[in-house]
Amino acid sequence: MLVDSHCHLDFDVFDEDRAETIQRARDAGVGTIVTICTRVTRFEEIRAIAEGGDNIWCSVGIHPHQAEEEPVVTVEDLVQRAQHPKVVGIGETGLDYYYDNSPRELQQSSFRTHIAAARETGLPLIVHTRDADADMADILEDEMGKGAFPGVLHCFSSGRALAERALAIGFYISLSGIVTFKNAEDLRDIARDVPVDRILVETDSPFLAPIPNRGKRNEPSFVVHTAERVAELKGLNNEELSKASTDNFFRLFNKTLRPEAA
Repeated sequence: MLVDSHCHLDFDVFDEDRAETIQRARDAGVGTIVTICTRVTRFEEIRAIAEGGDNIWCSVGIHPHQAEEEPVVTVEDLVQRAQHPKVVGIGETGLDYYYDNSPRELQQSSFRTHIAAARETGLPLIVHTRDADADMADILEDEMGKGAFPGVLHCFSSGRALAERALAIGFYISLSGIVTFKNAEDLRDIARDVPVDRILVETDSPFLAPIPNRGKRNEPSFVVHTAERVAELKGLNNEELSKASTDNFFRLFNKTLRPEAA
């Protein structure tokens, strides 16, 4: 069994075939899916998708792109929404200095609010980071000094120093279809060195479809291709990587329930 630890099933590109997309994932051996919140204003729709399927879970949070346009949320707002049995993570949240769609100060403030909610709930922080390695590592280390919290750097495409600093504070690294791209050798070098017991796999669908589906709409079933490439990088067979990444997922996202057949 595989887990797609990060996708966006609420996006409108899935409106016409959401149920079929979920079934294709199951047919491909993807036994668990987490559909990730990027806007609290869409939380009810995201939660409904999770409620509507076995072994589908969700998160609550605000993406850094939307930090300015979404309503300001408090720690209490996030904690209250996270009480729902289908909510298993806080985020996605973080810093994106590549697009700078929201002011950096707002991104940082929102990020720290999400961290406090992860600390209070014990749910993993789901972190988006792009072109912000130094500030990301500094904030994570600063906040960890205030009290521990679990987390994952999702869709990892940053530098080695951030990976090492995140691993040092107990974080997990989630690899997406980017690891299959021809121009991603630096990322593959980092992936080779990430401990097997800290790796997750994801699609981040509908974005970043892995080879051999590059250019298509991504979907949870395609996580199989990412997992195969990661297994190759780690010198494992597909079954070994599937077991390791799945065990890692359920250790980190420990509010989820493992499918009985897995």
